[in-house]
Amino acid sequence: MAHNLEMNSAGEVAFALRGEPAWHNLANATFGAEDDVTTQQMLDSALLSGWDVRLEPLPYPADYLVSKPEFMVVRNHPMQNGQAHVLGTVGARYYPYQNEQLFAFGDNLLDGGGFWESAGSIKNGATVFGSLKLGKSIVLDPQGIADKTENYLLVTTSHDGSTAIQAMTTPVRVVCQNTLNFALRGAKQSYKVRHTATAGDRVEEARRALGISFAYIDTFEAEAQALFATAITNKTFGDIVEALYPTPDSESAKASLTKHETKIDLIWDLYNGETQKGIRDTAWGAVNALTERLDYYRNGRSTNGTDPMANQATSASGFDVQTNAEKARILKAVKELAGV
Repeated sequence: MAHNLEMNSAGEVAFALRGEPAWHNLANATFGAEDDVTTQQMLDSALLSGWDVRLEPLPYPADYLVSKPEFMVVRNHPMQNGQAHVLGTVGARYYPYQNEQLFAFGDNLLDGGGFWESAGSIKNGATVFGSLKLGKSIVLDPQGIADKTENYLLVTTSHDGSTAIQAMTTPVRVVCQNTLNFALRGAKQSYKVRHTATAGDRVEEARRALGISFAYIDTFEAEAQALFATAITNKTFGDIVEALYPTPDSESAKASLTKHETKIDLIWDLYNGETQKGIRDTAWGAVNALTERLDYYRNGRSTNGTDPMANQATSASGFDVQTNAEKARILKAVKELAGV
């Protein structure tokens, strides 16, 4: 896997995993369709097997009266000979969900379609994910530029009570590997199952809600086709950029003005770059240039001592709520100002 790191004049790191989805940088194992990997092989290769995630009482001093006891979420650490590793603390209603159950959840959602292609854990094991490549892709202008988007199903859960069990359909544009996570009207992109004792009983409900992911893909394809069919001028693209990232007033600090100018220059460079070849001057090209900057040309944030580059990969993978919200804002602005 090639990690191509670049830096622009403002010191923004470009974390460019070209040719692969961004979550491959977070995965412990990746496979192709020719590997025909089983769910158990995926778990074993990604060091996700046999964690035995469980609750253990949080110890309190003997002379303390505790009305609402809390519990540690503990796993057997796969790299430390099964040494116990605390992942977080939760309340008594929390139900541990094993990695094996998460991946069985993914199997049931696919019902035999697609294949496991990667898996891993982030946040020191607190969050686990697996990705399945679906057999249904989207091709815009198949007789011309043949701009292709592959579709994946990401399944993820946390072992610290921070998130529910979730399955999410994620389109990725092949030429630049943009993760196009958009909340689309009339199509359900994700489904969540709470950490309760009845979670396993809700697999069928999840499958119905997702519609095996294809209902979302069909809606996304219609949206992409409409964006591709909508021509825009440089002025329109400039209006979109200004609406999203307004120019600071002249009284702003010089550093703020310089940072804004650098951001805008980068957006225009991407819009005129190789990854937009064939789709430039369309609303689809506008969306992809803006999301490409968001995914690959921002500083990674260090949170609680975590690796900022890993944080950026997490953001580009579709796991970050704030990034997904910004992508929704981008899509809304492009559609409104391009007249889609």
